[in-house]
Amino acid sequence: MQSQSVYPFAERARLLLQSFAVVAALAGSLPAQAGPLEDASQSLKAGQHAKALDLVNKHLAGQPKDARGRFLKGLIFTGMNRQGDAIATFKKLTEDYPELPEPYNNLAVIYAQQKQYDKARDALEQALRTHPAYATAHENLGDIYSRLASQAYGKALQIDSSNASAQTKLAMINDLVGTDKSAGAVAPAAAPAPTVLAGAKPAEPAKPTELAKPAPTIAKPVASDAKPAEPKPVPVPASPPASAAAEPANLEGEITAAIDDWLAAWSKKDVKRYLGYYARDFTTPGKASRKDWEAERTLKVGKPGKIEVSRGKLTVKLSGQDKATASFRQSYLSTSFKASSNKTLQLVKRDGKWQIQQEFVN
Repeated sequence: MQSQSVYPFAERARLLLQSFAVVAALAGSLPAQAGPLEDASQSLKAGQHAKALDLVNKHLAGQPKDARGRFLKGLIFTGMNRQGDAIATFKKLTEDYPELPEPYNNLAVIYAQQKQYDKARDALEQALRTHPAYATAHENLGDIYSRLASQAYGKALQIDSSNASAQTKLAMINDLVGTDKSAGAVAPAAAPAPTVLAGAKPAEPAKPTELAKPAPTIAKPVASDAKPAEPKPVPVPASPPASAAAEPANLEGEITAAIDDWLAAWSKKDVKRYLGYYARDFTTPGKASRKDWEAERTLKVGKPGKIEVSRGKLTVKLSGQDKATASFRQSYLSTSFKASSNKTLQLVKRDGKWQIQQEFVN
């Protein structure tokens, strides 16, 4: 501010604001002798929020209209989780410097963090009215529209849970934004750095600097506003024993070991092992080619950032010795996002290995 599998729009993790990168970029845009303002940016980068706030206040005492100092103050408030103060700071900047898009973009990130998606949309649209070529705002606005669409489809399913069209559209939305197209997304993204701002209102502002772009994480909506009861997830083993998959006691044991290893590979971002669990005739979403689908999954699964994908109780229905259907509650957890969904896998056994032929979110 990605589905057959539901990924946090998150894996994009862009709802989480990390001030380090933005301060580093901001510090790089300041004059060599910026005094308290440069020191404030370095303190914020080090996580010393109180010191940073004191320094930036000293700077603003002498230059109260300086846009760089006021923008940095908004970032400090964000890092201190003083969202009300951050909103007030960025809002005042938009009033005094309406031609600058970054304050609008940062407002949108905070609004999205608070799930005020309409306000986030309005702020981003205003950013684009000031700078139509601001790519960050365009992407963030797309994420917001996707989140609003996801909520609408979720509401449709709340009213009619058998609505197959809404289920399909919801799955497509989540596949688009669940991991970083981001997302994601995605190591957690930082708040954007401002352009090099003059102390007074500039006549012709510089074009915005493109850095990491924050955006709200889109999660798969539930069918009602209340959080559904979820079974306690079974943690994915850090290193599944090789013997568990190689020498199972029965078919259900083989399937359980295969699914757990698939989830473990996903959690470890072991893309080769993860993709190896998909059959050669796997039904890709949206009729995409296998090559394009694998390329997309490689980017999404391999994106930096710690995640944990786990499951709840597993139900297996066998269809002979080489076909089965497995159902479970899948949970996804990262530093900035948590989501869960019902997952169904249709599996086939080939060359002694169970593989995924089809994957559904119920």
